[in-house]
Amino acid sequence: MWAALFLIVLLIFLSIYGAFVGAGRAKSFFNSLPLTVYWVVLLVALVAGFGVFVRLVREPGLLLIHLGVIVVLLGGMAGSERGHEVQRQIWGIDKIQTGSMIISEGESENLITSDKDGAMWKLPFSIKLKDFRMEYYKPDYLRVQTRSGVGWKIPVEVGVEYSLGADIGELRIVRAFENFKITIEGDKRIAVDDQRPGINPAVQVEIRHPDGGITSEYVFERFPSQPAPEDKFLLTYRRIISDYISDLEVIKDGRVIAEKSIEVNKPLHFGGYHFYQSSYDAEAGQYTVLSVTSDTGLRLVYAGYVLLCGGVIWHLWLREILAKRKRQRTERDAGN
Repeated sequence: MWAALFLIVLLIFLSIYGAFVGAGRAKSFFNSLPLTVYWVVLLVALVAGFGVFVRLVREPGLLLIHLGVIVVLLGGMAGSERGHEVQRQIWGIDKIQTGSMIISEGESENLITSDKDGAMWKLPFSIKLKDFRMEYYKPDYLRVQTRSGVGWKIPVEVGVEYSLGADIGELRIVRAFENFKITIEGDKRIAVDDQRPGINPAVQVEIRHPDGGITSEYVFERFPSQPAPEDKFLLTYRRIISDYISDLEVIKDGRVIAEKSIEVNKPLHFGGYHFYQSSYDAEAGQYTVLSVTSDTGLRLVYAGYVLLCGGVIWHLWLREILAKRKRQRTERDAGN
């Protein structure tokens, strides 16, 4: 009992330490050789409890709680780096624990780059990126900042006019572009919203000055303008990304056998791996970066938590309910 309590208290302090050193260092720390020995000793101590404390076997609630902790620990060990190495050496299960994939739009890929050492791993299937898209919070906003520090945050709504005060005039949103391009027709240059791949958001605005003059300019998100000495204000255009989505297909033997649109925290699960939306091409939106994580041991962890919760419910509630009903039946039988 004292040994188990010592190991549990030690785990608390180890967890606190891991929370402060960062995810990368914590992962290396908990997979190090000394900690591997610790996990094995903790597991042995928990299993030995069945032989030392007979009540663990006789009480269903305690049995489920204790067994649940052991199963969670086994699942975590199976899913660790060393767990993957042991399974590879003993059972020949060749899986990468964590890695990443870069897939261009319209292309397929079956190679994973290991996060541990940069080695390449080949999947028995391919992942194709059908389409990548970004979604933004609406409406977009145009910011106006005067040299005196006064500012406005203007919704980008085509055709709407906004007053900026008697000294500056009025501003009207003429057009919004998702992918601004210039085409040449004869001797004219024409601004178009190009539907081909690319990201160059812009807003065309007209400014009606107090003297009645009208000027037109384009405000770009990716290429902020620099104010001239005579300018009374600066315009900036910023859009806030709400989500980025990859439409994926799983291809095996030349056939599409699964597909899903993945987002952050909404991964694709297939072939023993979870494929998470991790990053993307911020310049042109033409490729996606997927984080790949093995699901080895995950079912054991889930099963352990089910056992643990079931044991707690049984021990704290169901046991008392059943005991109460048994007493009531005994009292009724005695009364008859």
